[in-house]
Amino acid sequence: METTISRLSATEKALDVIYQLEDKYGPLMFYQAGGCCEGTQPQCFEKGGFFPRMNDAMIGTINGHEFWIDRDLFEYWKYSHFTLDVTDGFGPGGFSLETPLGKTFKVQYRLFTKEEYENLEPVKRSE
Repeated sequence: METTISRLSATEKALDVIYQLEDKYGPLMFYQAGGCCEGTQPQCFEKGGFFPRMNDAMIGTINGHEFWIDRDLFEYWKYSHFTLDVTDGFGPGGFSLETPLGKTFKVQYRLFTKEEYENLEPVKRSE
């Protein structure tokens, strides 16, 4: 039996920040846009605090929280694994919930192998 490959993971440092945000805000969601003022850094919101556009892609969950990316950005990065990380500093826009903690989420990417790509978990598309 083939094991499906996740498109998404998180570092321990990112999980530590997520636990803090869960304690304060409850259910969360992540959205990574394709550019403009927020750049391509993932933003963290209270669940329902952001509405994905039609055909945006939910590539997985982190600690039960959906991680959505812009539909065009997904087409560009669909061959890559996303690892959510966090660093000190303020990301562009400042709308993400971790900003008051002096942190900003970031994503590290790596390309899937051919074998991984053939066994990926499916994505969910917004309607």
